[in-house]
Amino acid sequence: MNRLDTEIVSLLIKNGRMSFAEIARRLGVTRAHVRDRVNALQEEGVIEQFAAVINPEKLGKTVSTFLDIKVAPQGIERVAQELADQPEIASLYIMSDMKSLHVHALTDTYERLHEFVREQVFSREDILSVESLTLLKRIKHRRGGLRL
Repeated sequence: MNRLDTEIVSLLIKNGRMSFAEIARRLGVTRAHVRDRVNALQEEGVIEQFAAVINPEKLGKTVSTFLDIKVAPQGIERVAQELADQPEIASLYIMSDMKSLHVHALTDTYERLHEFVREQVFSREDILSVESLTLLKRIKHRRGGLRL
């Protein structure tokens, strides 16, 4: 990626609906050039998708919990996929020790969180331990940007 590509991506991270014309005006290039660069960035896989960022609290998902789950290594991939398929899971990562999952769950109530953990986490034999922290206050969060 060159400097122009980086600037285009930065603008799209802030506003994925920004028009090619607006990006071109801000960067001092033609609309056609911006369109061509965005298309190339998509083809190269730099831009994976354009998506809406939803505020979960506006949907009633006010309990934001981070679970650090230790899993028997032979079951990590299966458990990770089965949990990722649950609607309560906002994000899920397999960590470098290959036995830990870092999971972000969103629920509408603490009761629903407890039910989810009881049914989807505690019931799995490959899960060895669970640590849980519930978000108290969000200071800064990522909107768009790198998918890590």
